Amino acid sequence: MMAGKVFLFLLCLNLVSFAVIASNPQTCPADDVSSKCGDSDEWQGEFFPGITKIKYEGPLSKNPLSFKWYNADEEILGKKMKDWMRFSVAFWHTFRGTGGDPFGAPTKFWPWEDGTNILAMAKRRMRANFEFIDKLGVEFWCFHDRDIAPDGKTLEEANANLDEVVALAKELQGKKIHPLWGTAQLFHHPRYMHGGATSSEVGVYAYAAAQVKKAMEVTHYLGGENYVFWGGREGYQTLLNTDMGRELDHMARFLEAAVAYKKKIGFNGTLLIEPKPQEPTKHQYDWDAATTANFLRKYGLIGEYKLNIECNHATLSGHSCHHELETARLNGLLGNIDANTGDPQIGWDTDQFLTDIAEATMVMLSVVRNGGLAPGGFNFDAKLRRESTDVEDLFISHISGMDTLARGLRNVAKLIEDGSLESLVRKRYQSFDTVIGAQIEAGKADFELLEKKAMEWGEPKVPSAKQELAEMIFQSAL
Repeated sequence: MMAGKVFLFLLCLNLVSFAVIASNPQTCPADDVSSKCGDSDEWQGEFFPGITKIKYEGPLSKNPLSFKWYNADEEILGKKMKDWMRFSVAFWHTFRGTGGDPFGAPTKFWPWEDGTNILAMAKRRMRANFEFIDKLGVEFWCFHDRDIAPDGKTLEEANANLDEVVALAKELQGKKIHPLWGTAQLFHHPRYMHGGATSSEVGVYAYAAAQVKKAMEVTHYLGGENYVFWGGREGYQTLLNTDMGRELDHMARFLEAAVAYKKKIGFNGTLLIEPKPQEPTKHQYDWDAATTANFLRKYGLIGEYKLNIECNHATLSGHSCHHELETARLNGLLGNIDANTGDPQIGWDTDQFLTDIAEATMVMLSVVRNGGLAPGGFNFDAKLRRESTDVEDLFISHISGMDTLARGLRNVAKLIEDGSLESLVRKRYQSFDTVIGAQIEAGKADFELLEKKAMEWGEPKVPSAKQELAEMIFQSAL
């Protein structure tokens, strides 16, 4: 009798223990990369312990983990700063950047990383991504498909991996956060060594199309506002073995098919092309903003695409970032900005965080003239330097980049309020604010009329351009 009671008691105790475990599943800390926790999708604690939400403390603050110039809800020139900026965290540099370069091994070993690219690790990175976004206080992120989820041995397996990670991202981002844009990585895998849309192999062309199709679907599913095409290998190494005309035609057909599929699935986001002159190819077909605009016009794609301008790509093409932004804006094509910069002493794409106040002010001049960037914004296609290896450096770099652009916006407001620079430019072209000037700008002044005027006026008097005064006015706002 007593043995039966003991057995019954133990049985009940076991059932209670099972119920407690079921209701409170075991979790693993974010920095536990042991084999026991390696395959778990449940985590406890923080990925960035000790770092609270970043707040605005003003220009006098000495706290590196605070904003000095970026005050999200402050109104400047009729909009909140966050609406001018629409800042986005780039998943690939922030969570997949290793610090490795052609001459050295990786230098960054974040506490949550285990060195693999299995699904469990991909999910762990995604959780870290959204904790980072929350603490930084931004509302957008952006990604390449193969950065957020591991590739597969087949396209079906790769798609399944992506679906699983995207489902978690959808859950974590909630209703407030969503992608500024998504894209397909068509440059890393060996199959893309000749390009994707411009590959000489039709099988690669088809695979690239399938990968873009899937990436566009998940971008749409996550509420993305744009979709980007960066043709890192859409170009050539030599023209001796290249049919350039055929490759350009193929790329146009590819982009036409993307437009058709976007409309078919009801994706209302903007399609963006990101110009870059070279690297990794010797020559990329979307060399700069003007070249890409001409390509879009030739193939009837104006109105279907806008441009994602990267400042570092601008300098690689021999232009300033301001030049590329103005070229895109004046063609009605400015859609988004990759917020980074390069080093003038280094001839490659260094993807550094923008910290130059003067450059940021010129960037923001274009943005303000454009009326903003929405549905685009600024994404930080920028990475920590190889030698920056502390977790807090991820925050410091983004804070610095955000503050720099915010300071640029404040400077533009000063320039507009002062009015001197605008007045200088207007005065320089005042000779066209005449009857004959209006005829010229309306296309109603032929050569006979202009010859008559030239004889009537005689030798023209050419005034000073006042470049130094313009530079003085600009610098005074900094």
